Amino acid sequence: MRETSARLLRLLSLLQMRREWSGAELADRLRITTRTVRRDVEKLRELGYPVDATVGVGGGYRMGAGAEMPPLLLDDDEVVAVALALRSGASHAVTGIGDAEIRALVKLRQVMPSRLRYRLEALQVDVVDHGPAESAVDAGLLSTVASVCHTHERLRFDYRTHDGTSSRREVEPHRVVRSGLRWYLVGWDLSRDGWRSFRVDRMEPKIPTGPRFTPRDLPPGGATGFVSRGIVSGTSSAKARVLIHATFGTVAPMIDQRWGTVEPVDDDRCAVEFDGSSLDSIAEWLAAFDLDFTVLDPPELREVCGRVARHHAALAERYLRACVDTSRNPLSP
Repeated sequence: MRETSARLLRLLSLLQMRREWSGAELADRLRITTRTVRRDVEKLRELGYPVDATVGVGGGYRMGAGAEMPPLLLDDDEVVAVALALRSGASHAVTGIGDAEIRALVKLRQVMPSRLRYRLEALQVDVVDHGPAESAVDAGLLSTVASVCHTHERLRFDYRTHDGTSSRREVEPHRVVRSGLRWYLVGWDLSRDGWRSFRVDRMEPKIPTGPRFTPRDLPPGGATGFVSRGIVSGTSSAKARVLIHATFGTVAPMIDQRWGTVEPVDDDRCAVEFDGSSLDSIAEWLAAFDLDFTVLDPPELREVCGRVARHHAALAERYLRACVDTSRNPLSP
């Protein structure tokens, strides 16, 4: 009986996750037969949950209108995951929610069965408090920005760029995106007539918000792709093409796709295109590979590599001098 009840809660949770499921998909997720899925759906209907079903090709199950979910619709692993996230307060990317995290954890513990409280107590987590991240966003500000994205209302705000310059912007906000410890707003900038991304921690919204708008189609890759490309372009001001004298199988695992692409030239060489913050940083990356290479483009990179080579030679000589005559006490007269 307990297993059946847990499975019904899991079934409800799945039906809540997305608009429609096929019987085969539900059976696979719950590790039961499609016949058992049909019986469980009937039990949910008997309990008052309006589960709609369609037959034929493309048919499936969905929650009907007016369905009310139980107060806590989480399975064991989900409860522990939420509790651990609340306890650790890990990212420091949002400020102003410390007390709310504690209250939520207390309430969650109150409805946990004893077996889950035991699991949580066994997973003690101590967090070194480094304070809020430099790019941390106030919870109220983040909620305001996310709200206008949801209601499709224009947003006016004062914006501070990385060099401290301020400007007034008006956008059609589309989506909030998190990358690492930073939050971004992706929106259509009305004055610049194009898509832009804005650091939320540098925004100061103006109230009231503007009129409603019809959302536009996002650029390729969606909001996350747009932010990712912006981050890469913002940190990649130098490009280079280099011939690495090693096989593709050797070089490819060493190249992160965020800052370089690799293609085979022949059985023993590869061409690598780098994106970096400067030619100096690209030269340092090449030194770290510990492989022979030939600079193809730009010619200026050859001069930078020569300067890095001289620096490494001087460093090697300094280390060698430090290793000579180790038997003699350097502090003796």
